[in-house]
Amino acid sequence: MLDPITDALSGVTTGDATDGAGAVLRFLLDKPLKVVVVLLVCFVARFLLMRLIGRVATGIATGAGKLGGGRRNGLLESSPLLSERRQQRAETLASVLKSTVTFVIGVLAVLVVLDTIGISIGPFLASAGIAGVALGFGAQALVKDFLSGFFMLAEDQYGVGDVVDLGDASGTVEAVGLRVTRLRDVKGTVWYVRNGEILRVGNQSQGWARAVVDVAVAYGEDLTRAQEVLLRVAEQLAGEEEWSELVIDAPEVWGVEQMAADGIVLRVVVKTAPLQQWAVQRELNRRIKGAFDAEGIEFPFPQRTVWLRNDDERRPQQRPAGAPAAGVTPQPPPRSEADVAAADAAAADAHNPHRGL
Repeated sequence: MLDPITDALSGVTTGDATDGAGAVLRFLLDKPLKVVVVLLVCFVARFLLMRLIGRVATGIATGAGKLGGGRRNGLLESSPLLSERRQQRAETLASVLKSTVTFVIGVLAVLVVLDTIGISIGPFLASAGIAGVALGFGAQALVKDFLSGFFMLAEDQYGVGDVVDLGDASGTVEAVGLRVTRLRDVKGTVWYVRNGEILRVGNQSQGWARAVVDVAVAYGEDLTRAQEVLLRVAEQLAGEEEWSELVIDAPEVWGVEQMAADGIVLRVVVKTAPLQQWAVQRELNRRIKGAFDAEGIEFPFPQRTVWLRNDDERRPQQRPAGAPAAGVTPQPPPRSEADVAAADAAAADAHNPHRGL
């Protein structure tokens, strides 16, 4: 690539220039200049990629861009948890991408420079291949954790503040890393879950949620009237200023959900903002109890039916204890030892001639 320039500069050398000076000039314009050009190209490429990664990370942190998509909710746009989640996600992704870009460009620059100065890079490539195979076999779990963590962050499956179910553990996410995810359950226990071991994710706070309330009524109640009361209570809740920001859709009564042994179960649902379904559900339960008491609608109680059967007439007549069976002559009971001794004494006295003296 630089041979024409070298020849041109060599041609302009004066006749008094020595051959040694021309050789030095040709050397300086050959390999060192190529090395400088390679390093300059790598530096510019790294600078541009870093700028691009920084802009993407800033967009993620401010909510202007999403890699994983998802619905937005006005209530959570200003939430501190959402801001922290975006910031952590942006910083983690930016750090990983920047480190990867620096490593790749650095390795390429070193290999090209070595090849430029005449050093064979074949042994280095072979060694790198062997090292990659050894790393792949020896650290499979670690590589799996990092890759899973990166794609979870890129797809925005969950973040800080989300309530998730990861299979073995469930709770509120406190930190998301490339290797592990930390979450705290409702009892306060902190769980550390390796990202490579997560097979499914149930996110209860992404986009919107739904408060589901099942209410049981007695079998003797009018179901149409009970459903009207449920809908009225839910609509009153959604219309109040305190709860209207949490309810994002009109309440619905889905009707009979189950016919249980003790009563009929009716279901009422309310679409809410993320993480607000439990508060709405508790308030609905409280208000439904008061409304049913005021309207005289009976809640079912556990009921059991007991059948008593009289089988005395079907059974054979039983004789009293000690009574002789029919057709059997009664036998006197056996005498005791005291009775035998008294009888012997009476017989002896009767044969004694001096008994009356």
